[in-house]
Amino acid sequence: MNNSDMSQSKLTLGPVMFNWNPDVWRDFYFRIADEACVDTVCIGEVVCAKRDPFFTPLIPEIIERLQRAGKEVVLSTLALIMSKRDLTSVREITAMEDILVEANDVSAVSLLKDRPHIIGPFANVYNEGTLEFLRRNGAVRVCLPVEMSLQSITSLTANQHDTEFEVFAYGRLPLAISARCYHARSHGLSKDSCQYVCDKDVDGMDVDTLDGDPFLVVNGLQTLSYSCCNFIHDLGALSAAGISRFRLSPQSWDMVAVAQCFRDVLDGKTESEQAEHILDDLSDGLTSSNGYLYGKEGMAFAAPWAE
Repeated sequence: MNNSDMSQSKLTLGPVMFNWNPDVWRDFYFRIADEACVDTVCIGEVVCAKRDPFFTPLIPEIIERLQRAGKEVVLSTLALIMSKRDLTSVREITAMEDILVEANDVSAVSLLKDRPHIIGPFANVYNEGTLEFLRRNGAVRVCLPVEMSLQSITSLTANQHDTEFEVFAYGRLPLAISARCYHARSHGLSKDSCQYVCDKDVDGMDVDTLDGDPFLVVNGLQTLSYSCCNFIHDLGALSAAGISRFRLSPQSWDMVAVAQCFRDVLDGKTESEQAEHILDDLSDGLTSSNGYLYGKEGMAFAAPWAE
């Protein structure tokens, strides 16, 4: 894949998955609007519906700021529906006809039937049959599951010219979501009286093995990878496999600089090795990973480009 082809690729900023202070959350999106070289920005709560009341009042102002800056705005829905209140929230979002919606749960897929919409990475799209069903339902873009290998991606995207494909290219990988709140339990609290303790960990709470090695990260109901997924070396291979969009998942460090690294590599302005060093500094040396892409354990960092 040559640089001119890669330069046509677009960058998506995924929704913030952590429980940030609402003012910090708002200001983060304002800066993204004003400074970040991303094409699409996803907003909305995908992890825990209890956080919604803190952020929902800020969304109209954020949407206006992002759209004024020329960004495509996408509203993301919850990844797990556990109550009538959750379903009501999804119904309200999917009823908004003047904005693209990203479905992260089958219930949202059903509500978006016959409307152009996006399938998020929490939905499981592993085969051509599922992809065809979603396409007929109205899906115009699919962010593939994080554990898919390059070989599987290539097979799935072959001859699929009516659908845009996106991969999760940077950030802690969302691995699982549960009805139980691990964050609350770790503080001796129940889910119903959690006191929103997940706000104490802006990038999630580290989980160590019995040997004391960091292994996973807990974010309320969600389990994520400890390592940071980083496809900066893999953009060419993924572009050749039919991927036209790369998703960057917000972390507490400088996401404007992260987006610029990816944009510069896609445009051929920076070598991936140089960009890797910059990204390593931005994350304060957090371990990088891309193992799933090459059929290895997810926490691995494979380097096929060096072979």
